[in-house]
Amino acid sequence: MTETPQQTVLIVDDDRISRTMLAELLKDECRVVLAKDGASALQRIEEDPDICLVLLDVSMPEMSGYEVLIKLRGNPLTADLAVVFISGFTEEENEEQGLQLGALDYVFKPIRPVTVRARIRNYLKLVAQRRELQRLASHDGLTGLVNRRYFDEALALACRQAARRGEPLNLAMIDVDYFKQYNDRYGHPAGDEALRQVARLVQRHARRPDDVAARYGGEEFVLLLPGQPDFGALLEALRGEVQALGLEHLSSKVAPCVTISVGAVTATVDEAEEAAAALLHRADANLYAAKQAGRNRVVRDGAAEPAA
Repeated sequence: MTETPQQTVLIVDDDRISRTMLAELLKDECRVVLAKDGASALQRIEEDPDICLVLLDVSMPEMSGYEVLIKLRGNPLTADLAVVFISGFTEEENEEQGLQLGALDYVFKPIRPVTVRARIRNYLKLVAQRRELQRLASHDGLTGLVNRRYFDEALALACRQAARRGEPLNLAMIDVDYFKQYNDRYGHPAGDEALRQVARLVQRHARRPDDVAARYGGEEFVLLLPGQPDFGALLEALRGEVQALGLEHLSSKVAPCVTISVGAVTATVDEAEEAAAALLHRADANLYAAKQAGRNRVVRDGAAEPAA
């Protein structure tokens, strides 16, 4: 039986004794990481995507807890991160300021161990429930891949990051050949299983943190692989892997087994809102070209030229 991994809590406090006390208090409840100021906290959060809750001291030199929270809320990658303030202030206006900025709650000094441990345990349950709801809302129930809504948001973010870095983006649209005919001949349960098997292969090629494999709709999938240098070879390998599954498809006009057609593009982008739509349009055009050329093939626009 697989054990559920511990949730990760970041404790941010410029006072070493307070950090150590909280860490000792919570060590049996979660995995604890520490930061001594706002700058190191932001760095830890960037480097450790498993952090799900931040216990953040309000009063710190150079960057206050409020300033740290403002930065977190301004970053799409951390905008929803749960934050609980640690404070020695009990004035109502101070508490109201943090809650308006988006803090989950306050823990007040002096720390009362039994109460704080119980409250953090409840916060972690709330965070776990929220993350599960987000996972269900962002994932396709049949294949387990992220859904189109999640992908659209990821693509917009990837375009902004690629524009700032001056790096190309790789995008592929993948279509299962003659899938309607497959469903007509073998039935929808068999069609669902075929999609699950293709999805597993697609997901295997999204190995890095910024890679995204998604079900785009019906029998269509998308792969977003920023900065992947061997994109064409990867897609050709994927096409071969799907065919090697050997899923019988006697109604296909391409092969006696399930195959895919792929349209792909590698392009630099700017930060214009239409950049994502332009990438999708070019990938879709290449997918159409792959179908027109006989299917079971990859058609790729490999030039690193502006997409918008």
